[in-house]
Amino acid sequence: MTTPKNDKNTRTTGRPTLNEVARRAGVSPITASRALRGISSVAEELAQRVREAAGELGYVANPAARALASARSQTVAVVVPSLGNQLFVETLEAIHAVMRPKGLEVLIGNSHYSRDEEEDLIRNYLAYQPRGLLLTGFERTESARRMLESSGIPCVYMMDLDSGAGLHCVGFSQIRAGATAAEHLIARGRRRMAFVGAQLDQRTLLRGEGFRRALQQAGLYDPALELLTPRPSSVGLGCELFAQLMASHPQIDAIFFGNDDLAYGGLLEAMRRGVKIPEQVAVLGFNDLPASAFTVPRLSSIRTPREAIGRRAAELLLALMAGQPIAEPVQDIGFELMVREST
Repeated sequence: MTTPKNDKNTRTTGRPTLNEVARRAGVSPITASRALRGISSVAEELAQRVREAAGELGYVANPAARALASARSQTVAVVVPSLGNQLFVETLEAIHAVMRPKGLEVLIGNSHYSRDEEEDLIRNYLAYQPRGLLLTGFERTESARRMLESSGIPCVYMMDLDSGAGLHCVGFSQIRAGATAAEHLIARGRRRMAFVGAQLDQRTLLRGEGFRRALQQAGLYDPALELLTPRPSSVGLGCELFAQLMASHPQIDAIFFGNDDLAYGGLLEAMRRGVKIPEQVAVLGFNDLPASAFTVPRLSSIRTPREAIGRRAAELLLALMAGQPIAEPVQDIGFELMVREST
């Protein structure tokens, strides 16, 4: 008795194959593959036929098999410190909008502001040989640095800048942003200025450093007016820290909060206590989240280019993955001071 030969276009599991999808849609397997990966070069009419055929057959792509067959992964890994923070959501949306039309899948990792968690994520992602990596900032474990260096996988860093490390990065100067906050408050006639920071990731600390340097240059720095906590940032924490600061230093006339969440809490607590903003205390936030233009009073804040950073970082990574020469490895997107009623 002879064993029938397996058709190379079918699976012994009985699950539908890409070739079956292609046949039903009347296209080549390559076109079917590109259509299902969302590559924009496939005509929409053909792509729709392929999607309908896949749906009718119940076809589900096997990324591992595809990578094995092509010896190339079709994934890009992104690690951010938080998925609950609006600024990272906007960045991720922009990355996805750039990568998806190129047929690349985006794997998203959340490090929860933990260097150890980020190290685990990087180790797990590198095991699958992604086409590229997008990471947030430069603060990570030495083990993670070594893994990244030895992997040979293209990597772009987001949100911060480092021109001396030979890295590819897209962001803005956190130190300069903090200095701009101080300069704005000084120009408004403020003389007793506090900095309030939470979470204490490297970017928050750099913001505080820029604020401190500008105050020192103006002869207005008071170390007692820095209120820092490693606790996670939130509106509630902003309320608490505003109350604490006003109780210990009632003479302050301005507060620079390390992010808008904290500033929102400060505005609410000021309203509760009858503290007039900005007549008694000016309040300045950071990031300029969408709600900042609608608070009472409207919050002055430093607008960070979240969407632009995601888009430019993704485009830079695509160029690296294609082996293209990079004329500008460090890309400063800048920031914008949004002056409103609170200052």
